Amino acid sequence: MIIHKEGFSFLICSLIFVLISFFISIFLFSILINLFISFFLITLYSFFLFFFRNPKRNFSYNENEVISPADGKILEIKSVFENEYLKKDCICISIFMSPFNVHVNRFPVSGIITYVRYHPGKYWFAWNKKASFQNERTTTVVETKEKQKILFRQIAGFLARRIIIYAKKNFLAKKGEEFGFIKFGSRVDIYLPLKSIIIIKKGEKVIGGKTIISIIQ
Repeated sequence: MIIHKEGFSFLICSLIFVLISFFISIFLFSILINLFISFFLITLYSFFLFFFRNPKRNFSYNENEVISPADGKILEIKSVFENEYLKKDCICISIFMSPFNVHVNRFPVSGIITYVRYHPGKYWFAWNKKASFQNERTTTVVETKEKQKILFRQIAGFLARRIIIYAKKNFLAKKGEEFGFIKFGSRVDIYLPLKSIIIIKKGEKVIGGKTIISIIQ
């Protein structure tokens, strides 16, 4: 299993904590309690390893296909007015990432990155409608070769309190490549042109960098 680079320091610190806790428990508790503590610590550390996994994925797409920027479940699909950058009505697709999903975020389209901005904010649960506009978040816009501007947001949740973004303005975005990472449960919103053909539905599970969610016309 490949571990994402964002997990290295966290996993090292966690391992040190687990080992120290284990050795302290040997001197303080009975064998039965030590077995329980050992089981708990091993299970917890195994979850951390699982959380920071970074599975290898092969990419092969048509230019007009939009892929899912994240692993998770489609929370909602709706028409909204995007007022931060696009200033027009769009189709917004919200993807909820549980702590058990891969948390690598990938570019949904290829093109030039025209806008990147970080917004400090609150930590509503990721499925709360307030999360899109009040939570800590980042906004990124990529302009495709066909001059279509696609906006997407990393949104922190109640557990996810650290957003990492690699995207930089005026750099080239390549569909399927990493643009960020969010730790411990979160949400990603993507805003598409109204004429886009949506080929997923609410409640459907998607795989970042693999599932085609829309075709841009």
